Amino acid sequence: MNEVNKSKGIKYWPKSERPREILIEKGPEFVSDAGLLAILLRSGLKGKDAVTLGRELLDQFGGLKGILSASKKDLEKVKGLGIAKIAQLLAAIEIAKRQLKEEIVGSKVIKGPEDVVEYISLSMANLKEEVFKVFYLNSANIILAVEDLFKGTVNQSAVYPREVIKRALELNASALIFVHNHPSGDLKPSQQDLSLNQKLIQACHTVDITPLDHLIIGPGGHISFKEKDLIKM
Repeated sequence: MNEVNKSKGIKYWPKSERPREILIEKGPEFVSDAGLLAILLRSGLKGKDAVTLGRELLDQFGGLKGILSASKKDLEKVKGLGIAKIAQLLAAIEIAKRQLKEEIVGSKVIKGPEDVVEYISLSMANLKEEVFKVFYLNSANIILAVEDLFKGTVNQSAVYPREVIKRALELNASALIFVHNHPSGDLKPSQQDLSLNQKLIQACHTVDITPLDHLIIGPGGHISFKEKDLIKM
């Protein structure tokens, strides 16, 4: 590419190299990650085209997964990234989360943790505070609802089993999957986690609801209580 044209911005690039034209003519799968971000951002910053800005965002957040997990505060730390571009990115992030939620609620049969891990990884893996989420399923293991019930600090979350069961009965749920995150990145269940899990299981059994699994999610991955045989469900 001609360096003079490149310095003037994407509109001066050959059409065959412009992300928007590539997307329209060949399809989105032919556009690089930086190119897709450039299309979303629409323009770059002073002295920096949108593709370069896209590459810098990918480097700073560790790829698309990191960007999709970014918060408003995270994006505000990017030098020169104004409110309009932050709003565009946050809108795209929220669309991705809602699309995944729509994909699993009401249609997908849950057979194991892998059936929900994509959604929880996007919505929870990089949260800075601890969140307790519950998946409510019917007798066919189809998800009726996914809800955040409790939010806490970085190292604790006040979870009340009676509230979990109350909501399950309202939804006429037959089974539950519990999920919470460890912002620290350490996926090993704490004694508090193990104690809470036992209380949740006991509460489920009192009303004949099946506790299918309990997942811990973090920036580095997830664990399943059931798969790790940490606690008999």
